[in-house]
This record gives sequence, C-alpha cells and structure tokens, in this order.
Amino acid sequence: MTTNQPLRVALAGLGTVGGGVIRLLDANRDLIARRAGRPIEVVAVSARDRGKDRGVDLSRFAWVDDTTALSGHDGADVVVELIGGSDGPALTLARRTVAAGKGFVTANKAMLAHHGLELAQAAEAAGTPLKFEAAVAGGIPVIKGLREGAAANAIDRVYGILNGTCNFILSKMEAEGRDFAEVLAEAQALGYAEADPSFDIDGIDAAHKLSILASIAFGTRPAFGDVAASGIRHVIAADIAEAAALGYKVRLVGVAEAGPAGLFQRVHPHLVPLDHPLAHVTGSLNAVVADGNFVGRLFFQGAGAGDGPTASAVVADLIDIARGEYGPPYAMPAAALVAAGKADSGERRGRAYLRFTVEDRVGVLAEIAAAMRDAGVSIESLIQRGRTADGHVLVAIVTHDGPERCVAQALEKLRGSQSLAGAPLWMHILP
Repeated sequence: MTTNQPLRVALAGLGTVGGGVIRLLDANRDLIARRAGRPIEVVAVSARDRGKDRGVDLSRFAWVDDTTALSGHDGADVVVELIGGSDGPALTLARRTVAAGKGFVTANKAMLAHHGLELAQAAEAAGTPLKFEAAVAGGIPVIKGLREGAAANAIDRVYGILNGTCNFILSKMEAEGRDFAEVLAEAQALGYAEADPSFDIDGIDAAHKLSILASIAFGTRPAFGDVAASGIRHVIAADIAEAAALGYKVRLVGVAEAGPAGLFQRVHPHLVPLDHPLAHVTGSLNAVVADGNFVGRLFFQGAGAGDGPTASAVVADLIDIARGEYGPPYAMPAAALVAAGKADSGERRGRAYLRFTVEDRVGVLAEIAAAMRDAGVSIESLIQRGRTADGHVLVAIVTHDGPERCVAQALEKLRGSQSLAGAPLWMHILP
C-alpha cells in the first residue's frame, strides 16, 4: 500500500555505489517521487571513515558509527546494504533489519549466494521486502526481467557474461594480441580489477551471480556450493588467436540448466560462435541470456558495475518498495523452492577446445591422439603451432560432439606425462 509519506532510507556503505545512490536520488528526486508515488529520502548513513570526502553532502543525514545499528534506526523504513562480504557486518545487518520488520535492499551477491535462502525465509516470515536487483549484472534489470517479465515461462537455460573485469581483460587480449598478465596489470591500473583480483579472474564473482540467477530462473534453492567455477588466468593470447581463426571469441560464461538429472551450474571460459550475441559483448559490459519455453530467447545487456548503473538498480528496488510492489525474493515462496541435486557434468554432451603446451619432440602428437582415442574422444581438428619463447610447442584440438566424461578421462590419461610442459587448458564451445 502506498502513502504520501516519504520512504525513509538508511544507507550502509558510502563507497562508489553508496555515493552513486545519493547522487541519483538528488539528481532525479522529482522524477523518482512521481514514479514511486512518494518521495524517497536518505535519513541515516554509516561507513568506516566518517571524515572521508565522498563528493556528496552528508551533513543532512544522521551518522551512525555502528553500521549494524542502522537496523534499529527509528527514522528508517528501509536499510540499503552496500558494504559487501558474505558474512560479518553485512550479514548481521541483514538479519537484524529483517527481524526488525524493515525492508532490506542489497547489492551483495556473495552474501546472497551463501545466505540468500535463510534471508528470504526470514523476510517472508516477517512480511517485509528483500530486494537485490543490483547484486547481479549491475544496472541490467535481469532479476526483474526473470521474476516478473518471464514469470509465466519455464526457463530452459540461463547463461551469460557475468563479470566485467574478465570481459575487459579478454576483450583487450583479443583486440591487441597481448597476454593475460600484461592486460590484468592494466585493468588494475584503470580500476577495473582489484589489487587482489582472484574473485574476479577465478570465476568466483560470476559463480555467486549465477547461483542467484539459477534460483530465480528454475525455482531451485540457491546452491552456490554446487557451481563449478574456473576463471581466465590460464588463457593466453595464442588461445584467443586460435579461437578467432576457428570463428569464435573467448568469453567467461556462466551457464545454468535444470533438468531431471539435477541442477547444472558452471562458470568457465568458452569459445562463443561469432553469430552468437555474447560474442559481441566487449569491454566491461555484462550480458545475460534466458531461454523461455513461450517467450523464446531473452537477451539482457548493459553495464555490470560502476556507481551509476549499480545505483540505478538499488534505487529501482527502493521505488518498488515505495509502491508496495514486492513479492517473494526468489520469484516464488521460499518453501516452494526445490532442493535440486547437482547434475553430473560428465553426462553432458558438447564440443571442446583443448590446448596443450608440449615438449618439441617426436611422438608427442601420437601420445595425445592415443589418449583421446582410448577415452572415446573424436577429434575434429588438431593444429600444431610454432614454438613459444621457452621452446615449447602449442597443440590445439577441437573435438566433435561427445560426452564431457570422455574428455576428462583423456586428460586424466595424460596427467603427469613427460611430454606436457604444463597443464592442458579445456574450454567448452558454446552451442
């Protein structure tokens, strides 16, 4: 039920996104009030450093030193959490806010991936909103699109580019022919990558987001622990060049599917065909694809991070709450979410790109081919390129369609081989 009284917001976290929320509410104040049916006002804030200059006037807001105490602020109807972290103060604030019967809005994908079901159950029991559009793909309204626009559809598959840092690095490597380490250093200098980029480049950030999308798309309980995640740190310029020669782009893609065998969730570098829209998502953009049984393919693309896009998603959630428009956080009551088992990836069929760094000597290709043959892997093409700077040779294989279990068995047969100068790289080819 709407009212003419302002929706009063307590804001935890005044970093890039927190500052963006305040600036957005200031810049579009009248428009937001018209769309929400009433004003939305920040009344209290909290952050680690009270004296830091954030480029916005904070003197008009009450300052709360203990971030978790915002949950009990008498003047606030909703708490917005932008401090991050799967546990610690963020989780404490979430639990206390919901228990106090206040609305809770967050951009914290790690917390939702680990504790989303618990928080959803608590919010539903308290009859209070839990909203997290900003937790997945920044400013792209993909959660709203799946929860509302595609609500009547059975979703067959949801997948996409969910990490802008990785996409920036891969796009740079692709455009300039540079190797991973060099482009990562540039991404860090530009602020696209953290000083410790592990969560991004090892696929963990994308896995957090994928687990949230999968739950909403399929009506399953969030199962982050079942996401198989690997990142891009072992992709080299030669892989991207080889992919281009074969008619593909390399992208870090998260894929989720639900079926009779359980829930499949994986974040992994893929070869994406040039005629697929994901192949043309470049720079730090994100994109999500959902296949519905009646609506067909839905494609969402936009900025996946940054103060403006992420703040836009946060404020969109606040507008919904101001209107009184909110339902179960995961699109259906938490009690209706199915505890799907983890699907066996070995039974999945597909084509693969395999890259080996090998010693330059007679018999190496025969050894690799024999391992493939013995495991039942059919080879579509095998290409040997020139020597690397340290005298090794790169061998790239593209397989025919077949069970992933066979590829895994072939690689296991080659484990420890004296012919290999490093671990093979396995990239799936997106169908």
